[in-house]
Amino acid sequence: MTENDRIPLRERVQAPSSLTLPADSAHYRWRTLRRDDAALVTSLAERMSVRDHPAWSESLEEMRDALERSWVDPSADGLLCTDAGGAAVAYGLVTMPPDPESLVRVFLAGGVDPTHRGRGIGRTLLAWQHDRARQMLASSDLALPAWVMSHAAEIAPEHGALLAREGFEAARYFTTLECEVASALPAGPAPEGGVRIEPFRAEYSEAVRVAKNQAFADHWGSQPMGSEQWQSMIELPTFRAPLSRVALVDDEVVGFVTSEVNEDDWARQGFSSGYIGLVGTVRPWRRRGLASALLGAVLEAYSLAGLERAVLDVDTESPTDALGVYTALGFTPTTRDVAYRIVY
Repeated sequence: MTENDRIPLRERVQAPSSLTLPADSAHYRWRTLRRDDAALVTSLAERMSVRDHPAWSESLEEMRDALERSWVDPSADGLLCTDAGGAAVAYGLVTMPPDPESLVRVFLAGGVDPTHRGRGIGRTLLAWQHDRARQMLASSDLALPAWVMSHAAEIAPEHGALLAREGFEAARYFTTLECEVASALPAGPAPEGGVRIEPFRAEYSEAVRVAKNQAFADHWGSQPMGSEQWQSMIELPTFRAPLSRVALVDDEVVGFVTSEVNEDDWARQGFSSGYIGLVGTVRPWRRRGLASALLGAVLEAYSLAGLERAVLDVDTESPTDALGVYTALGFTPTTRDVAYRIVY
C-alpha cells in the first residue's frame, strides 16, 4: 500500500454531492434504471453484442441477477436512455461489491446501441457513471487502494477510446480461448496425494467458494466472493453442476472448474459449447498437474454431453501460467478484452 492508500477514501476522493439526470434532447430521454427493466436491458445488450462480442450476450436471468442484488440500487446506480419512441438505446450500471479485503473496486457496465453511437450518448453516460463511482468511493471509510474499472472489447475500439478520453488507462488484457472438444487431449491422472476428482455437488458449494477465494487471492484485481455473489452464480440456470468438477483431498477442496451452458449463444457461435467460468487450485497444489487433470475431466464431460467446443477467458499475465496450461490442452485464442481502470 502507498501512503495515499492509508488515507480513508472518504477523505481522498472528491465526488459531487448530488447527481442529476442528463438533459433530455429532441431525440433522447434519460431516466434511472428500475429492477423491472431486466427484459428491456437484455434486449438492448443483445443488440450491443453484435458489435462488441458477437459470440455471446447476457441472458435475462443474468441481467435480473445484476439488478436484484441486495447491494445494488438501480434507481441510484443505473441510468437508461431511450429514443423518442421509447426504445432503449443505452444503459449504465455502477456497482461496488461489498466487503473488500485489500482493494475497493467499482465496476462500470453498460453501453450504447451501435446504431446510436457517435452522437455523444456514450460520453454523457460514462461521465454520469464516473461521478456515481466517485460518490460510492467517497461514502467509504476504508483506507485501501481503490479502482474504478470497466472492460472493453478490442474488436469495438470506440469503447476503449471513450474510456481513455475519460481518463481510464488500459491496465490488463484478457484473452478468450476455444478448444474443439473432439480433438482435446485426454484427461491426465489426478496428482498423487489422495486427490479425487468428482462432479460439483451442492454439499461441496461452500467449500468450493472458500477454495475459490484462496486460489484467486493473488490474482490481479480479485477480491473474495461473498456468499450472496456465489449463490447467485450457481443458481443461474446456465450453471451446470454435472459439467463442473471439484478436486478433493479427504474433505478439503483443493481445486475446481465451474461450467456454464447458454444454448442461446450457440446460433451466434455456430457451434454448441460450454463456458468454463472458473479454474482454480489452492496454492499448495499448484504446478502439480491438478488444473490440467480437472480441465481434462471437464472436457470429457463436455464430450459425453455432445458439446462441440469449450470456451474460457484468461488473464494473459496470470501468476499461475494459466495461459500455458490451456494452450497445452489444445485451446487457441480468438478475441481479447481490455480491463481499464482509474486508480484512486
